[in-house]
Amino acid sequence: MKSFALPQRWLLLFLLALGSFLFCLNTGSVSLQWQELWWCFTGECTDPMQWQLIWQLRLPRLLLGFVAGAGLALSGALLQHLSRNPLADPYLFGVIAGAGLGATVASLYFPALLIALPLAAFVGALLAIALVLVLALLARWQQLDHFILAGVAVSFLFSAATALLLYQHDPFAANRVMFWLMGSLSRASYQPLWFILPCLLLCLLLAVLFRRQLDAMLWSDQTALSLGVPVQPLRLLFLLLTAALTASIVAYCGGIGFVGLMVPHLVRMLLGSQALSLFVGSCLCGGIFLIWVDAGARTLMPSQELPLGVITSACGSLFFLLLLSRRRG
Repeated sequence: MKSFALPQRWLLLFLLALGSFLFCLNTGSVSLQWQELWWCFTGECTDPMQWQLIWQLRLPRLLLGFVAGAGLALSGALLQHLSRNPLADPYLFGVIAGAGLGATVASLYFPALLIALPLAAFVGALLAIALVLVLALLARWQQLDHFILAGVAVSFLFSAATALLLYQHDPFAANRVMFWLMGSLSRASYQPLWFILPCLLLCLLLAVLFRRQLDAMLWSDQTALSLGVPVQPLRLLFLLLTAALTASIVAYCGGIGFVGLMVPHLVRMLLGSQALSLFVGSCLCGGIFLIWVDAGARTLMPSQELPLGVITSACGSLFFLLLLSRRRG
């Protein structure tokens, strides 16, 4: 009985992903008939407004939301797996604070350049990661918990610099940056997919190839070393991969919290904690979760879009209260 449970769960997960994709594609202020939606995909659509609605607005937003959710969940699963810490999260490495500082600089000094905001956010995120690594290596810290402590320190430093810049400049720029920092897919297009998707596929491919070594690191560093696993180089490799993946997502989607922290816990409950199931399942569940969050952000309030970070933070806090109550019981 148990042997059939896991394949059935995978099948249900793939069907849920397909159903969520189709349902969220037709969710918004304007709803199409399913026949009209089918015409848009088969090239028989005669209404240019319907074609533009599906192919230029909703489809790129849906794809970007799925890829961003998958990347954040995969990054969180990798960090929790490597550190054996259930609270590890990609944003603890100062990525969101570095991206926020870069976005603030771009909004204040280069407002006319459309590419300036994501580019500056990506550079700021990578700068924060580089500073975390330099601080940790100079202090001869080896464990991932030490990197997290360095990330928290860098995050406070970059947040202070962002607050200082916003305090000294136009308040309208502060409103734009704050909405972006809380996460949004309102500027979605096909272009970010060419930037985020290769990072996601590379990270997932290497995680699958090194799944046995990563599973060995779940026990302890000493056990993994005795089995011939290069613990520190492997940990540093995946730390850089998850940092680059998170930075690319933050550069185009802003700060979307709790996805990398919450989704891996759900996947472990459904599919187990082995590396292959955890990483592939996190990608699927993270993508499904974020496209539903985006659908709610577009429809919960009339004529107004909510930041994604508001919804994910509310879901994350409720989830962890439930998790704590279950552990106590």
